[in-house]
Amino acid sequence: MNRRQALGVLAALGVTASTKGQGSGMIYRTLGRTGEKVSAIGLGGAHAGRAGEQALSTRIIRSAIDRGITFMDNCWDYGEGEAERRMGIALRDGYRQRVFLMTKFDGRTRKAAAQQIDESLQHLQTDHVDLMQYHENIRMEDPDRFFAPDGPLEALLEAKKAGKIRYIGFTGHKDPAVHLRMLEVAAQHKFHFDTCQMPLNLMDYHFRSFAHQVLPKLVEQGIAPLAMKTMASGFILKSGTATAIECLRYALNLPISVLIAGMDSMERVDQAIEAARTFQPLTAGELAGLVAKTRDAAMTGNYELFKTETRFDGTALHPQWMG
Repeated sequence: MNRRQALGVLAALGVTASTKGQGSGMIYRTLGRTGEKVSAIGLGGAHAGRAGEQALSTRIIRSAIDRGITFMDNCWDYGEGEAERRMGIALRDGYRQRVFLMTKFDGRTRKAAAQQIDESLQHLQTDHVDLMQYHENIRMEDPDRFFAPDGPLEALLEAKKAGKIRYIGFTGHKDPAVHLRMLEVAAQHKFHFDTCQMPLNLMDYHFRSFAHQVLPKLVEQGIAPLAMKTMASGFILKSGTATAIECLRYALNLPISVLIAGMDSMERVDQAIEAARTFQPLTAGELAGLVAKTRDAAMTGNYELFKTETRFDGTALHPQWMG
């Protein structure tokens, strides 16, 4: 897909499914074929889970919910379970009923996946999560592991039947080729994922692009796209090529269901809420300007290290998590 075609796809798909909430200014979008309405901004569990003490984590999470954010992100391995535990505490007192709760697991076997699902429920102090995602689909063999006999899909289907989970998705940050292979293998097994999480940012537009290669296929198949690393773990800001609001606006302009934003302070909550409140779709000229000024920096790969190095690959650094 060339630049003009990509601009056409993104502009055509755009944000037509968005609606504004009354009063809060939050944007709400449909989560793929599930029909669920969720906030277009999601709260990243990893960041909230390491925000000082529990009291600050609780304040961040509850403030975000009170201001219209309904999508909660987390993972079994964040902080060795601490991020989930902190969110579980914050979701007491009726807050759990107000959110769409997602978490992830690392197990590559039925046994490991089932154990991690149950541990996540314990950490989060809930009897079910709304969405459970297969974490770090970053190796070409990871799709095969997911669908293998006695593999994680069997544990997920059992958990779904038991009412422990409602929807199933997958994540990954390494290479769009791995995501494309997951979609191909899923089609071979006649399995439809509900969601797919991936890096979507101004650098990704140019380099190993999930936006160009994966996003159109998700939209075509009715799989809800979840954006992460919209500031490339902060490296885009360090590059000096774009501001935080520009990064958030770019991602919100894509045909995504949710932009998962890291919030480790009240300032980051304010920033995310402001991005939603002031959001207007980018014009073709605005988009062209943003991608033009980030191109040279993006092509080095130095600002998306989760694609080029292993430091962000939790399952590579801790292979025991995969069981």
